[in-house]
Amino acid sequence: MPTSVDPSKSSGDRRFPRLLLTGAAGGLGKVLRDSLRPFAHVLRLSDLAALSPAQGAHEEVVPCDLADKAAVDALVAGCDAIVHLGGVSIERPFEEVLEANIKGVFHIYEAARRHGVKRVIFASSNHVIGFYKQSEHIDAHAQKRPDGYYGLSKSFGEDVAQFYFDRWGIETVSIRIGSSFPEPLNRRMMSTWLSFRDLTTLIEKSLFTPGVKHTVVYGMSANRDVWWDNSAAAHLGFVARDSSEPFRAKVEAQPPVATSDPNAIYQGGAFTAQGPFE
Repeated sequence: MPTSVDPSKSSGDRRFPRLLLTGAAGGLGKVLRDSLRPFAHVLRLSDLAALSPAQGAHEEVVPCDLADKAAVDALVAGCDAIVHLGGVSIERPFEEVLEANIKGVFHIYEAARRHGVKRVIFASSNHVIGFYKQSEHIDAHAQKRPDGYYGLSKSFGEDVAQFYFDRWGIETVSIRIGSSFPEPLNRRMMSTWLSFRDLTTLIEKSLFTPGVKHTVVYGMSANRDVWWDNSAAAHLGFVARDSSEPFRAKVEAQPPVATSDPNAIYQGGAFTAQGPFE
């Protein structure tokens, strides 16, 4: 059983004794491997893909297949909080998504229940609501409208998070990540962009804000034109410091997108048109 940590403490050492980061070999995982370091005495890093060796006593590297329940149980043992990024991060055939994202998130929460972990940060996605039009403005209470198998898996993960809070009191912040890259790559991302700095701040708030229950928050920077309302997550105290505006001229110099292109119609963009994978 991990040491009990009260994330509401505002003085003294606010670091978790051991924080687990899954998906640590992915694009965002590599960024967070460095930026989450101040929040834990030991950062346990895990992925199915190869990871570079631990960089000192403050890191542990534990490879794990999220579809393997026993392996995930061993991975979570001794951890005090979890930042769960692991799994398939793009639209893929359902069978692939099932193993990593659906079985995987269930195994993470089962292990959290068994080992007494009370705080999970779940990397959800804007693709949970991808079939809303870009002309619509929605909040966290809007009906889910997944845009593919990947979006379905993230919708399932949010439901698992709610269930494990209602049943066992495990608190979760589900971050519906927009588009987290060094800079926005296209016109759609001018609305959905989330800087790495803002992502780290949002995860910090999600880890240490007391009484989050199950909170759903949209992961976006302070962009000019946004589709999402984060008022339901105001208790996190997250204030984005970055914006896509400095990249506007570069993005708008790109050839125009056809009005019939999903990237110009739906909040989920191209994911709404991918598949079926037959």
